[in-house]
Amino acid sequence: MNKRRKGPAGRGGKPPVKVLPGPRLKTDCTALKVLFLLLAVSGLAAGIAGFPGGRLPGMGRPGSGLPASGLLLAASALLALAVLAVSSVKKTEEWQRAVVLRLGRFRRIAGPGLFFLVPVLDRVSQVIDIRIRVTDFTAQETLTGDSVTVNVDAFAFWLVWDPQKAALEVEDYEDAVVLASKAAMRKAVSRNDLSTFLARGDLIEKQIQEEVDRQTTEWGITVQYIEITDVQIPAALQDTLSRLAQAEREKKSRILLAEAEIEIARKLEETARIYAKNEPAMKLKILSILNEGLKAGNSMMLVPNSITENLEADDIYGLEALAELRRKERSGE
Repeated sequence: MNKRRKGPAGRGGKPPVKVLPGPRLKTDCTALKVLFLLLAVSGLAAGIAGFPGGRLPGMGRPGSGLPASGLLLAASALLALAVLAVSSVKKTEEWQRAVVLRLGRFRRIAGPGLFFLVPVLDRVSQVIDIRIRVTDFTAQETLTGDSVTVNVDAFAFWLVWDPQKAALEVEDYEDAVVLASKAAMRKAVSRNDLSTFLARGDLIEKQIQEEVDRQTTEWGITVQYIEITDVQIPAALQDTLSRLAQAEREKKSRILLAEAEIEIARKLEETARIYAKNEPAMKLKILSILNEGLKAGNSMMLVPNSITENLEADDIYGLEALAELRRKERSGE
């Protein structure tokens, strides 16, 4: 990309009008080189022809053999034809396409591999790469829908599917893709709030890709994917967003805890109804709880009186048998 310096402001504080240079004409030097070579060889032939008898020294008696001038002219003609033949053979790689012009007008797209040009008439104006390319671009200090200044960095994945359109419809298709991507990025940022931009980055990327692809299709270029790599926001706003995110996370955690408590209460209510209908199951549950407490090695357990009275009535603890043994021991003494 050509970089132009900014000139001083004009009268009245208005910037001066920039005059962009027009397209440069590319000169094909192949014909000029061949012409120069022919002139040089012809001059050499004319110089040698100046020898006595018009023959090179040692070529024999006068009147025998070919004249030196005719021999050199024939050699120069063969050499010129060989140079033209070699210069007319071109080669491109598998992923390249050559744009061939004939007398300044578009002729064809050549490649890949070897192809031939008509000497002097044809030339290759440019070679286009049709592989997928990755170009980075930046939208600096762009206002979002809620008036927040952000800097956005992104990548564009694109390829040339029609080399003819890319060569004829736009001067520099690489710069055109970058500028179109920047413009689409600014539009997408300004249409959405910062929260949407941060939460739904995939939606923004899709909007940018569709906008750029709609413009570049006329140039024979397809933008396959746009990926946002970085979003920079002011430092003061970063602290505010951090506190907001923390409060949002705490809110969600409390909501989840309350929903868990409601679910637990419903399960306990269902369990209580089952135990109320099945008294043996209730006693087994009580014994299971006491057993778990004894396994834990607790020296003291707090048990409600209602539970102990119920268990003592059935002599589950064996307290009545223990009291009977103590009475017998006392009576024996």
